[in-house]
Amino acid sequence: MATVTVKGVRKVFGPVEVLHSVDVDIADGEFVILVGPSGCGKTTLLRMIAGLEDISDGEILIDGRRVNDIPPKARDVAMVFQNYALYPHMTVSQNMSFALRLARTNAAEIAARVAKAAQILGLEALLDRHPRQLSGGQRQRVAMGRALVRDPRVFLFDEPLSNLDAKLRLQMRAEIKELQQRLRTTTVYVTHDQIEAMTMADKIVIMRSGHIEQIGAPLALYDRPENLFVAGFLGSPGMNFISGTLAEGEVISASGTRWPLPAGMPASPSFTPGRRVVYGIRPEHLRLEDGGLPARVLLVEPTGSETQVLLDLGGEKLTAAFRERISIDVGEMLPLGIDRAAAHIFDAETEKRLA
Repeated sequence: MATVTVKGVRKVFGPVEVLHSVDVDIADGEFVILVGPSGCGKTTLLRMIAGLEDISDGEILIDGRRVNDIPPKARDVAMVFQNYALYPHMTVSQNMSFALRLARTNAAEIAARVAKAAQILGLEALLDRHPRQLSGGQRQRVAMGRALVRDPRVFLFDEPLSNLDAKLRLQMRAEIKELQQRLRTTTVYVTHDQIEAMTMADKIVIMRSGHIEQIGAPLALYDRPENLFVAGFLGSPGMNFISGTLAEGEVISASGTRWPLPAGMPASPSFTPGRRVVYGIRPEHLRLEDGGLPARVLLVEPTGSETQVLLDLGGEKLTAAFRERISIDVGEMLPLGIDRAAAHIFDAETEKRLA
């Protein structure tokens, strides 16, 4: 196991800067997920940690040792790729042992490591098969086994579940998390799927356009997003945003709807009447309440565990998620209440969190 430190790392391709002075500290044994939209630089950063991409500026340290100029094979990291990268002419056993054979590890140790990894990943019955004879989930396990036999100090995963169907993705998500918790190997994992990030990570690094927007524990980011991007990126369905102006104890939207300020919102010179803000409320924090704001039902989507409802409130579209089973029809008017303790206020210009 090892710590990983990224200090002021930049990456430039010609005139384009794809990473802008990135700083990340990863503790020993921590499971950290880099998440963000396509093109945000997360895979580039992962490949720089692996040594597969050069660093334009800054430094990367593994257990305090600067590795900028150290080749990938000498960094003691193992990477699992999106497309598995298995050798089609080799058996499962040969694929898993390939790096050890290249390092001229003795045959007895290779056999022991492969057997141990196969037992952990449930591959014992597949060791003599070729990749073409395996399902997508089995191929992913082989790719993980190839990394596991090396007993690396750091695991690197590059969107390993994106090629799997939804049910298998859910299963493999749990298996990877359980494996990491058992081995306690420092892990850096890249995904664009915020559900994967929320359910698997000890710490999430949210990236956009080569910048880090926020770092923290999953629920801390969900409950206290620092800006509009983070607030909108995390959560499915996403947070509702209503543009308006601050007034005494409330935000007034363009349609004239009055939204109560978050409970316990501190007195501050920044909360001056007339200031342009964005009011944020998550779908699960809207509820049915006698005397609530009148909202017209546009669409009803029962998912089984909850009912998602698209609503029109004074010309503004909102999504509500009700855990209880409710019977409602399109066109019906619902009295909408708000959990003030869970409301958010963002500055309209800077997009930074105010409360």
